[in-house]
Amino acid sequence: MQEKGTISVNTENIFPIIKKFLYSDHEIFLRELVSNAVDACQKLKRLASLGEFQGDLGELKVSVQFNESAKTITISDNGIGMTAEEIKKYINQVAFSGASEFLEKYKDQDSKEIIGKFGLGFYSAFMVSEKVNLITQSFQEGAEAAEWICDGSTQFEINSAVRKERGTDVTLHVAPDSEEFLDKNRLKGILDKYAKFLPITVEFEGEKINDHAAIWTQSPSELKDEDYQNFYKVLYPFSPEPLFWIHLNVDYPFELTGILYFPKIGNNLELYKEKINLYSRQVFITDEVKDIVPEFLMLLHGVIDSPDIPLNVSRSFLQADSNVKKINTYITKKVADKLQDLFKEDRTAFEEKWEHIGLFIKYGILSDDKFYEKAKNFGLLTNTEGKNFTFDEYREHIQASQTDKDDTLVMLYTSEPDKQHVYIQSATKKGYDVLKLDNGLIDNHFISALESRLEKVSLRRVDSDTVEKLIDTGIAAESVLSEEESTQLKELFEKVLDNANLVVDVASLPPDELPVLITLPEFMRRMKDMAQSNGMGAMMGSMPQSLNVSVNANHSLIQKILKTEGEEAKTEIVLQAYDLALLSQNMLVGDGLTRFIQRSVDFFTK
Repeated sequence: MQEKGTISVNTENIFPIIKKFLYSDHEIFLRELVSNAVDACQKLKRLASLGEFQGDLGELKVSVQFNESAKTITISDNGIGMTAEEIKKYINQVAFSGASEFLEKYKDQDSKEIIGKFGLGFYSAFMVSEKVNLITQSFQEGAEAAEWICDGSTQFEINSAVRKERGTDVTLHVAPDSEEFLDKNRLKGILDKYAKFLPITVEFEGEKINDHAAIWTQSPSELKDEDYQNFYKVLYPFSPEPLFWIHLNVDYPFELTGILYFPKIGNNLELYKEKINLYSRQVFITDEVKDIVPEFLMLLHGVIDSPDIPLNVSRSFLQADSNVKKINTYITKKVADKLQDLFKEDRTAFEEKWEHIGLFIKYGILSDDKFYEKAKNFGLLTNTEGKNFTFDEYREHIQASQTDKDDTLVMLYTSEPDKQHVYIQSATKKGYDVLKLDNGLIDNHFISALESRLEKVSLRRVDSDTVEKLIDTGIAAESVLSEEESTQLKELFEKVLDNANLVVDVASLPPDELPVLITLPEFMRRMKDMAQSNGMGAMMGSMPQSLNVSVNANHSLIQKILKTEGEEAKTEIVLQAYDLALLSQNMLVGDGLTRFIQRSVDFFTK
């Protein structure tokens, strides 16, 4: 048998079009050809289960080999095989349309139309080949083996061939510009990437590639914790053990399986991004899953597998589709339900994990209304004593002591507990509770989200004002100074400090507070924090920073200033008290710090 023909296309050669427009990453040729070979094996397996194949299946297997000197790569399988007529149908199907029509026909089709077909995936072979030989033997009894040959032009031929067993060999004669693929490590790397979890044995040069089971395809009831933990080690061999995981398994209204792990998050978030791998029927597709997985869960690890996720013709990029939105919503719900269950089942264990999972939950509250509706019941607020509260619990905890004159609940917080310790101490002595919101990556935004989502709630950083003004109850504290003495002090501090960006105020504070306190108004500080988080910190840094300087009228050192004789002596005390305030805010540096130290030494040696 010999037959020659022409692939009917309206161009001299369709393969450069495939190479240029369909497959930007040339290594994909191996994924496509191995996927086809696996599919051929699975088809035979299905026929056997239906009783349509009575022969011995044996071990279904795909083998990849290369010959560097002959410049060939061969992908072999012992699957269903093809007859000459089926070659014409599957391999030459491109003949039914011209090149432009071909591209138009397939560009919008999803993965279900493409995966598992000879044809389009098969033609990716010509990205790296100057000639392709295909020898195949159908499983059908009495069928004759056939060979298909094409040199990358529009010409092909089909001949009779000899193959002892059923299956297909695809031999690529590698083109000079693609000889990078005639390398053992290069080929193995591609197979490790795309074929690690395929359901049929894949061997490369005699070594099995897919040693590990795709456990996401199994029922959760069949798996133990150890199975999930071991699978995580396969995916991320150098990562700490995950906190917990969610097994996704749905078949309506779309098909989706997968496992999402909550990792232990460190300081460098970039190390954790793009760790979710997308598969389609156990074939690796991409780790770009931002449209499928909600943004706030992009730090999760794991696997998602769905044939219903729409891909472009090369299976390299997601396409807009209603299923993507449905899957995104489903994943959000599953994660929220899992977190809710963990909270209810063992709150202590949940709180122990909060350091790591709090980032996900806060981000979800910020970005997803439906997630917030569930998360408000298990999202936690942690105070400086290390106690955790749900939002409702915390409201009840501080209601009596931290409600202002307008019936607004004021939540106090610290962003840097060690640096703001003086202010935390003042608040706790007053009977106030202070939250710890010290994750710079998320808490600046989370604070605003709490204010917008919780009714009649305001958040103020513990150093944003004096302790008497943090929560305005409408009751003014008494001062031991007369109005004239207060005015005298204000004028003295303004003259000595001589800084237009300082707003000096004489305040009635408890005697055991610092003699001078420096505060940055909440509004101004939030503007600065937001600017920094949005990459505009340099712009804000060039603007003068307005600070409030509160002189404690009830402190003995301030009263001493009024009694001190001589302008120079008064000035020294004012500067020392002001520098102490700067020091409490970690704002005393450089020359100012040196002068403060020297002045302190002088005070001790006088």
